[in-house]
Amino acid sequence: MIKSKKSTGIEIDLTGPQGNVFFLIGTAKNLAKQLGMNASEIQKEMMSGDYENAVNVFDRNFGSFVTLYR
Repeated sequence: MIKSKKSTGIEIDLTGPQGNVFFLIGTAKNLAKQLGMNASEIQKEMMSGDYENAVNVFDRNFGSFVTLYR
């Protein structure tokens, strides 16, 4: 019997405290290291523009692992 549906994957609410750009950059750095990606390149690209750029870069690199909500 299933008592409750368990969430799979990571979910980030961009309207809450986790939507802070510094949290996103830190999360991207940690995920990149775990996945064997170049964390410094992703971080540099996220910091090369405004907040929307950072969100788009994060989503492009980690969208299959993380669900972003607005």
